Amino acid sequence: MVPEDLKYTREHEWLRMEGDTATIGITDHAQEEMGDLVFVELPAEGDSLATGKVLGTVESVKAVSELFAPVDGEVVAVNAALIDRPELVNQDPYGEGWMLRVRMAGGGEDLMNAAEYQSYLQDGGDA
Repeated sequence: MVPEDLKYTREHEWLRMEGDTATIGITDHAQEEMGDLVFVELPAEGDSLATGKVLGTVESVKAVSELFAPVDGEVVAVNAALIDRPELVNQDPYGEGWMLRVRMAGGGEDLMNAAEYQSYLQDGGDA
């Protein structure tokens, strides 16, 4: 499942861009590879993100994985529901499982569209 209206990173994050704001989460592929999520650590509202830098972590029954900022910007919202219900990412990665919203200030030059991301996955999907 790769929605057409999103942008994607090589680290398997997705972005839904609306004006100067981007909603960010992890892809269906990423959550499937990780297995059941048990913990999500995200930045706080007001924190600054820099493209390519670690913004948080997700922990599954298999492993802990870092999340990387796909754009520069300021965190304007965090999905607080994930604190008590990290499984929302597994159940609905492109909907209720969103992670944060960022007011973009740059970056994003390496983002892929849906067709490019699907091709990337078919080629092995390794960063």
